[in-house]
Amino acid sequence: MSLTIGVDVGGTKVAAGVVDERGRILEKLLRPTPSSDAEETAKVIAGMVDRLKTDHGDVVAVGLGAAGFVDESRSVVLFAPNLAWRDEPIKDKVEQRVGLPVVVENDANAMAWGEARFGAGRGEPYLVCITLGTGIGGGIIVDGRLYRGRYGVGAEFGHMRVVPDGRRCGCGNRGCWEQYASGNALAHEARDLARVAPLRAARMIELSGGSPELVTGLAVSQAAREGDPAALECFQSVAEWAGQGMADLAATLDPGAFIIGGGLSAVADLLLEPIRKAFADALTGHGYRRLADVRVAELGPDAGIVGAADLARQ
Repeated sequence: MSLTIGVDVGGTKVAAGVVDERGRILEKLLRPTPSSDAEETAKVIAGMVDRLKTDHGDVVAVGLGAAGFVDESRSVVLFAPNLAWRDEPIKDKVEQRVGLPVVVENDANAMAWGEARFGAGRGEPYLVCITLGTGIGGGIIVDGRLYRGRYGVGAEFGHMRVVPDGRRCGCGNRGCWEQYASGNALAHEARDLARVAPLRAARMIELSGGSPELVTGLAVSQAAREGDPAALECFQSVAEWAGQGMADLAATLDPGAFIIGGGLSAVADLLLEPIRKAFADALTGHGYRRLADVRVAELGPDAGIVGAADLARQ
């Protein structure tokens, strides 16, 4: 049985694992990401791969997932906002160090592939995967194949502009979807509420050390689980924006299912039903067409490792 290594490269940590043909992780390593130094990041990745392949002799390839734009050859990271990668030939650098074939993929694409093959998307050939985290990432599966676009940078859903001249986004534009339907958006909504209505937001403010400016998504989640009306209102806002954006995607792509992953999937009990309702209400012709199922990702934080490893095997 051949093994592959999947590596999920984030702004704060690198996670790598040996994955078998059934999508099972046999061993996993975590290391801090030297995000400000491209060469050091390549060395960390290579060191983790070397360690894993030493312990598992049947490793045949490596898949790297990175949060950024990956070119159509799946070898160069054109731009990674949380890493010092600009036109970075990371495939060649890692291959030279580890002596194995390397495939580079966008991290949300890797997550989508992992869920399609081994997670919540099994058996559904038309999928849209959305990572609701700090921002929004995306992946598209069409007829069982990963869709990347002509230049390799498709499915950047988070940067669909949904509010003309809206909130400023890190991409340089204003009004992007991720400014209204993400972990950052949840905290932004809560801080806005805390500033203008501190009595209503008292519990969230208390959980954040007493200042409206310090309210975090974690505090909002804790207050919402306690039944705090203000916190639940913030979750409702994010859910409505998420569902409306998904309805727009469904009008274009008509998937059989949406898979929701990322950090906010950990609070799916607070978000999933409001998202489903907002999606159904906003879907064009919703009374005359089938609704795509909305599911929570099953593989959790390992989805990127599993997906990248399986794409390397493909």
